[in-house]
Amino acid sequence: MNTLCFWSGGKDSTASIILAHIHHLPITEIVFCEVMFDKSRNISGEIPEHIDFIRNIAIPIFEEWGYKIKILHADCDYMDLFFHTVTRSKTEENNGKHSGWLIGGRCAGNDRLKMKPIRQYRKSIEGEYIEYVGIAADEPKRLERLTDNKRSLLYEYHCTEEMAYELCKNYGLLSPIYSFTRRNGCWFCPNQSYNELAHLKFLHPELWEELKVLSCVPDLVSRGFRYGVPFDEVEERIDKIITENWGLLHT
Repeated sequence: MNTLCFWSGGKDSTASIILAHIHHLPITEIVFCEVMFDKSRNISGEIPEHIDFIRNIAIPIFEEWGYKIKILHADCDYMDLFFHTVTRSKTEENNGKHSGWLIGGRCAGNDRLKMKPIRQYRKSIEGEYIEYVGIAADEPKRLERLTDNKRSLLYEYHCTEEMAYELCKNYGLLSPIYSFTRRNGCWFCPNQSYNELAHLKFLHPELWEELKVLSCVPDLVSRGFRYGVPFDEVEERIDKIITENWGLLHT
């Protein structure tokens, strides 16, 4: 039976792969779905430090361990979602406009750009398979939702979230995102904190400029960049963080 690991690069799914390696458990394929910001220009939507870790650190190690890596991409990208022309809105004045910014709290980006290609790939798998999932031993509510074909190696080997973090760190497989954020995500995500957005602008100004260009696009249905707050107001706030508190961002 095939054994798969849908891997995000975060500590829990990475620790699952490490445990499989330690205990000589087979993994038929490790599957990573990369969100794209603009496929035509090959601009990834993954946080730069994270996708560099994925490509240049983690994947080479996993391949050295003998694991096969499969990288998925959605048919569309962030730019497609942003410039989608609305045609079926109950609010007539919205029809003909671009969708605009993703809406915080119910982000279509995660579903369309990451989960949809994963669902499609699952459907393409022939026969039964076991899926290793990154749910730690100290996450009882998530463990209760496991279905018959899903296994948590973290649970089976009594590995908590903190232990997963240390395991990844000990193997040199801890994503650098954990030095400035507690969660993985896309660099354009409206659910990011202001500190995370300040990190983006300060260290990756070329990506922030991409967002700034989009902020000037007219005729948008969703004009609030972060939970309804306009882009220029968000930028003003993060500029203050960069100027006054940059030394606190990594603490």
